[in-house]
Amino acid sequence: MAKKYDVKDFRLAQNGRKRILWAGQDMPVLQRVRERFRREKPLRGMRFSACLHVTAETANLVQTLKAGGANVVLCASNPLSTQDDVAASLVQHDKIPVYAIKGEDNKTYYRHLRAALDHEPVLTMDDGADLVSLLHTDYSNLASNLIASMEETTTGVIRLRALEKDGALRIPVIAVNDAATKHLFDNRYGTGQSTIDGVIRATDMLIAGKRVVIAGYGWCGKGVGARARGMGAKVIVTEVDAVRALEAAMDGFEVMTMKEAARVGDLFITLTGDMHVIAEEHLKAMKNGAVICNSGHFDIEIDLKALKKLSTKVEKSVRNFVDAYTLPGGKKIYLIGEGRLVNLAAAEGHPASVMDMSFATQALASEWAVKSRNELTPKVYEVPIAVENWVAKLKLASMGIRIDTLTQEQEKYLSSWAHGT
Repeated sequence: MAKKYDVKDFRLAQNGRKRILWAGQDMPVLQRVRERFRREKPLRGMRFSACLHVTAETANLVQTLKAGGANVVLCASNPLSTQDDVAASLVQHDKIPVYAIKGEDNKTYYRHLRAALDHEPVLTMDDGADLVSLLHTDYSNLASNLIASMEETTTGVIRLRALEKDGALRIPVIAVNDAATKHLFDNRYGTGQSTIDGVIRATDMLIAGKRVVIAGYGWCGKGVGARARGMGAKVIVTEVDAVRALEAAMDGFEVMTMKEAARVGDLFITLTGDMHVIAEEHLKAMKNGAVICNSGHFDIEIDLKALKKLSTKVEKSVRNFVDAYTLPGGKKIYLIGEGRLVNLAAAEGHPASVMDMSFATQALASEWAVKSRNELTPKVYEVPIAVENWVAKLKLASMGIRIDTLTQEQEKYLSSWAHGT
């Protein structure tokens, strides 16, 4: 009989419980969703497999899904993102099967993904599309029974839109990442703060005065760039998109190629969702003591094979989560978190307050999928605007902020073409 969970140590469960409760008090929107879900049970009887970063904030989300009647199984979406005490608490205190251990090897990681799919879900929640990829290959027999999958990341949505474009997408997918209540806040403010937090925890680096190179000026790059500048860094942006590069320049950042930036940067952070943004030629050009890290979902943005090939010596854990690579001539390059997403590998991920919106949107998107199941076809869907507006208004209310409403006269004017100069 297959194991019903796989976590590191149940002795950590009580500490995990405290961490979950601490996060929950800063997630008022999700708490409102949970209260209604508990009463109405909109997910009653639904088998739900979630592949997410196993954090205290995620714990509050899966508790909400369970309150709504779902039969939930949780596995990690990244080998280094699990908070072991949270995983233990969810199994022990909430009776939610969890398959996640921080630092698990690739074989264990995929065994955990398979355990989540052995649950035979009718709904899935993904953070990077690894679960959905397996659903399209080894577990394709489950696709016909799947109501929908919710995707949380930019990287995952890119993969799923590519599947749709090729006519290979077999399930309905809701692009939660593209919701304004997710990417405008989670990606910009969450990634912005937690990435810098991970760098500082790992290196004890003074950001002020450093040349910080931000690879990619999407919402995540905008957030990290703003935080770094706010701490006194001289920020350089590299881009392949002309519009985003222009935006970065007009936001006051220095914009150049990675080849140029490699020679002058002190700290390099990749946030593109693409591979080998920092390549062999860039590593060769970096100065002694350069620090490199990635805040994209997968560990492909830095060419790690090239880094190892170039190195004459590798020193593991010169600090927690920092490895030193010595290149010919004695130059050292420091890699944080094995090139995996630095904000979870070396820190605690996004603050609960911002995940409140993302996860409330996730939960409500799940409810919408169940209610709309007869109309959904294999394509990528946007989050309904009604869900977005509800989450945003409730978040404002929790912050004690009130906004104006349109008068009847204003509404009439905005819907009319008759008024002119």
